[in-house]
Amino acid sequence: MSTDRPGQRAPGLASTPIGASGPEGPKTQRDVVVVGASAGGVEALGMLIEGLPPELPASVFVVLHVLPTGTSVLPAILDRAGVLQAAPAIDGEPIERGHIYVAPPDLHLLVHEGTVALSRGPRENGHRPAVDPLFRSAARVYGHRVIAVVLSGALDDGTAGLLFVKSRGGVTIVQDPSDALYPGMPESALAHGAADHCVPISEMPALICDLLDAQVDLMQAPHDPPDHEDRSDGDPRAGILSPITCPECGGALWEHEEGGVLRFKCHVGHAYSADSLEVSQSQSPEVAPGTAGELGRTGA
Repeated sequence: MSTDRPGQRAPGLASTPIGASGPEGPKTQRDVVVVGASAGGVEALGMLIEGLPPELPASVFVVLHVLPTGTSVLPAILDRAGVLQAAPAIDGEPIERGHIYVAPPDLHLLVHEGTVALSRGPRENGHRPAVDPLFRSAARVYGHRVIAVVLSGALDDGTAGLLFVKSRGGVTIVQDPSDALYPGMPESALAHGAADHCVPISEMPALICDLLDAQVDLMQAPHDPPDHEDRSDGDPRAGILSPITCPECGGALWEHEEGGVLRFKCHVGHAYSADSLEVSQSQSPEVAPGTAGELGRTGA
C-alpha cells in the first residue's frame, strides 16, 4: 500500500462509487474488509490489526464467537493492538473508513448501505454473532468491493459466507491452517474452494493492503435489499425435508446444498452446516475454549 495518503480518517463509503475509466472499462477499489474468527481468534485478530496502517482506505468489520452474556472486551484489545480505532458496533451508525466495527455479544453484525446494523435474528451454526450473516450482508451491498477473511476457529462457520462473497465478485482470504491455533474454519474454507488466498497471519496485513490498492472492474453485481431479519438465504422449504429437527427450536429442517456446502435450515431461520448441526445436537455450540472467559464477562 502506498504511504502518501493523509493519515486521517477517510469519509464514509459511497453506495455507488465513481471508478476511474480505463481501456477495459470503469474501475473502482475494494474498501470493505469483513473478518470472522472463533477459537484462537483473539491472537490472530490482534496480529492482523497490529499490521494495518493508519491510512487504511477501508472499513473493517469483525465477528468473533463469544458467549451471549456479559460484555466483550475485544474492542478494547483491538483498539490497543493497532493504530486504527476499534469500538463495539452501534446499530444505525454511519460506516467510516479507517474504523473497526466489532460485533457485540448476542447480536449479528450486518452491513447495510452506508450504515452498520445489529440484529437479534436467528442463530447460525449455533452462534450469534455468526460469521456468515456478516459476510452475506456485505456482499449483498458492496459486492466486488468486499474482502472477506476467515481466521483461526473450530468447525466451519464462515465457509458458506466466503462462497457467497466470491459469488458476488469479492475476494476471500483464509489464515494458513498450519499457522492457526484452531485450523477447522480455514481448513473447511479450503476444502470447499472458498479461499482465493491462504497465508499466515504475519503476511495477511500486506496482502489486504495490496488488494485494497488494486483496481477492480466496476461490475454491476446483483444488489439485494438489506436482510433486516438476518435470515439465511432462500426459502428453507425449497430444500429436501430432513428427518432431523432443529436443535434450537425443534422445528423441521430442510437440506440445502450451496456451493458444495451442505446446510440445514428451519422455518424460523436457524441454519447449520453438517458439522455444526452434529455438535449442536450432541452438546452446545462451539465457543472458543478460553475465548469466552477472556472476552465475555458478566455485566451490563
